[in-house]
Amino acid sequence: MPTAGQLLQHGILEVASPLRRHMRWRLPAQRVHTVQIKQPLSDRDYRSLAAWLADHPAITLRAWANVPDLEFLRFFPKLLRFSADTFYQSPESFDGLRHLRPDLHSLTLGSTNKRLSLGPLKHFTGLRRLHLEKQTKDVDVLSHLTSIRSLTLREITLPGLALLLPLTGLRALDLKLGGTHDLSLLPRLGQLEYLELWMVQGVDDLGPLSEVHSLRYLHLEALKQVTALPANLSGLSRLDTVWIETMKSLTDFTPLLTASALRRVALVNMAHLEPAQVGVLANHPQLRCLIAGLGSDRKNRAVRELVPLPEGDDEWDPEPRRTLLAGE
Repeated sequence: MPTAGQLLQHGILEVASPLRRHMRWRLPAQRVHTVQIKQPLSDRDYRSLAAWLADHPAITLRAWANVPDLEFLRFFPKLLRFSADTFYQSPESFDGLRHLRPDLHSLTLGSTNKRLSLGPLKHFTGLRRLHLEKQTKDVDVLSHLTSIRSLTLREITLPGLALLLPLTGLRALDLKLGGTHDLSLLPRLGQLEYLELWMVQGVDDLGPLSEVHSLRYLHLEALKQVTALPANLSGLSRLDTVWIETMKSLTDFTPLLTASALRRVALVNMAHLEPAQVGVLANHPQLRCLIAGLGSDRKNRAVRELVPLPEGDDEWDPEPRRTLLAGE
């Protein structure tokens, strides 16, 4: 059997039964962010893994592939981070989640062969971060998860955002590949600091963004029907970073000049733009970093001449959501 070091790749350690004797003492915990299982372990190995994870609460346990139910979670009453996704053989229910602690820090539930009830999530009265993919059955349970700070909904359509109003502490929201096009309640959702809208069908009006006064990081991507940014962003006095990607109908960036604290802008995969359309950003007094991806070296060089700022890759946080929620 390979050693733990051989199984470790990119911070992910995959384990299987039988675990080596004392394997848990050899694991390089400082290099691991996720331990994953793709087949059920023996009860003995579940206990060994649970004991080790109890000493390393920052590590996520991930179940994927062929894990047919979640009852094994009875061995992990102290676990703080759990993910179940990318199933080849899906569980029949999420009932096994009841074994986890109510104040779980983070939970990810991926798509399954059939939609499973999200009712068991009501157990998590202290849950901080939740990522759901394609799970819509009993989705109204979200309104009971009032401790959530970070929420990602992927391929999930909500008729509106009213369901999320009880989440008064919400600070990060990702809507991806769904059809939740009514954004009118965004300004009333918690204290949003991070917002990502990616390929959300039907969104054509970003006007409500101008009233999200707590916003610090905005990510807009592949919103086909959006033709304009909100005209006035002066109310976003904390907005530091804007990432815009594959927004093929967006051409006017002068509204960004009204965001007084803006320091970083990225325009990625925006080949339809001409350098002069980006050049208006040279008039922003606080801008410190600009990434311009206009589809050709010629246009990108022209932008750098018009807006002589560093691209500053080292200035871009690869995990902005995590940084904003540090300590949560």
